[in-house]
Amino acid sequence: MEISSERLAANYRLLAETEGSETSVLAVVKANAYGHGAEICAPVLASAGAGWLGVTDATEGRLVRAALHTAGIPEEHQPHILVMSESLDEDTEVILQHRLAPVVSSAAQLQALAHKAGNRKVRVHLEIDTGMSRQGVAPGNHLDQVLRWLEQQSAVHLDGVMTHFASSEVAGSHQTAQQRRLFEQAMEQIAASSLRPVWIHAGNSSTIDNHDAPSEDGWLVTLAHSVGARAMVRSGLALYGYALPIERERGYTGLAEPRVQPRLLPVLTWKARVTGIREIEAGTRVGYNGTFTSERPMRLALLPVGYADGLRRELSGTQEHPGGWVLLHGQRAPIVGRVSMNLTIVDATAIPAVAVGDEAIVLGEGITAEDHARLAETISYEILCGMKETRMLR
Repeated sequence: MEISSERLAANYRLLAETEGSETSVLAVVKANAYGHGAEICAPVLASAGAGWLGVTDATEGRLVRAALHTAGIPEEHQPHILVMSESLDEDTEVILQHRLAPVVSSAAQLQALAHKAGNRKVRVHLEIDTGMSRQGVAPGNHLDQVLRWLEQQSAVHLDGVMTHFASSEVAGSHQTAQQRRLFEQAMEQIAASSLRPVWIHAGNSSTIDNHDAPSEDGWLVTLAHSVGARAMVRSGLALYGYALPIERERGYTGLAEPRVQPRLLPVLTWKARVTGIREIEAGTRVGYNGTFTSERPMRLALLPVGYADGLRRELSGTQEHPGGWVLLHGQRAPIVGRVSMNLTIVDATAIPAVAVGDEAIVLGEGITAEDHARLAETISYEILCGMKETRMLR
């Protein structure tokens, strides 16, 4: 798997330019940079100007911090790192040692951090649950309790306040409108306290892409300014060249066109080398359970890649139901038979020049994660995060 540093940096700059100078873009490298390799991508994004990186947990944060050091980025110029999933008590020492900023949503979490921090300061980002029912503290009494506790602390500093929109890819979303109102309520509670966070952030790649999203109409910037903070959005999928289609809420008549999707560049190219060539006669069964039977003489190429590497089994091909394909010498070679654990067979009959050792494109250069997702009846996120091959930067 080859990662294009040029394309990754270009996607980040596009997202940052689209948001403008009033809003920062946190670059999400969680889940191993959506399958692209967090330790590869983090230094590229830092060099492209990302002031914040988002990781899954403290362990991933430690690896990303080490990758920034290895890349030769001075500590004072390294991005802040946000731990986006709630942490456990045993993660606290790693968080403190590697200067990570954990997402928190309860007084119990905060108390555990304060207890282990001692004289060391830890900056936290408080998540507000505005409708995901996943992480976060609800506006109202629970939030007041957390704010009162934070006001009495010196070790734990409220650096940011955040929420996450469940339907940011839907133009005119009623759910997003409700979430905005709840986040506004939370900001009113924070404004009434003595706490002054530096960052207010919400949304994801679709928040940047959607003309109707909260970052486009100035809402997020205005909300951040109301507590003397800066606005920030968190982009993940778009960094790597993909975006969800913009949908339209029932009855919505406004603009529902993407802002950045047509200009995003897929960052990853997944390659394999042909390890075998064989000729078969008509009537020959191919692969497990003989789900494909040749109707004519065929020339087959064998690739050392399968579902153990993240190539989905749903891309298997039969006569009745064509599956996925790879590119050999720039031409489509359909997958025939079942994708197995480490091997996949493709039809190279129409590409007579193919030989052992030749390169096959499994994903990228015209084959998209959406292509794989459509055949696997899933989403591009799952395709990208499921890849397990070795990655290299180019």
